[in-house]
Amino acid sequence: MNSQEGMATTQGPQRNKAASAPLIVRPLTAADYEKWLPLWRGYQAFYAIEIEDSVSRTTWRRLLDPAEPMFGAASVDDAGRALGIVHWILHRSTWTKGDYCYLQDLFVASWARRRGVGRSLIEHVYETAKVADCPRVHWLTHETNKGAMLLYDGVSERSGFLQYRRLLD
Repeated sequence: MNSQEGMATTQGPQRNKAASAPLIVRPLTAADYEKWLPLWRGYQAFYAIEIEDSVSRTTWRRLLDPAEPMFGAASVDDAGRALGIVHWILHRSTWTKGDYCYLQDLFVASWARRRGVGRSLIEHVYETAKVADCPRVHWLTHETNKGAMLLYDGVSERSGFLQYRRLLD
């Protein structure tokens, strides 16, 4: 995930002390594709990866499909410009009865950082996870993503767990 430090709320267009305009976080809609795609590509560029267009189109469809446990939201300013995006997935856990919420992707446009956008997107996920009775929201970030980690350290706690993985053919 990529974000920067800041402060805002997810409750409607409220002015943030650090922001010059109100921040609004709302669920993605089909009409948002042209705003979402550049941010999605920016997220990929930040991590120096390139996801195939067919996978991105599948991701977009899943984000909008009410039958999928995958969700997305955008932060927009009062002019309707997309400032950032967040995606999350609800999933089962062997440790609880309720689903956990995995915040999978978080990205804020470079020109919109340090205005509370990242914090407002995370808070939006917290609120939707609470409504879904999730006892936990969790996510990963790269160890070199120091700017985002400053924000994350202020809105969550480090679990102490390390991720191990093996890519399969």
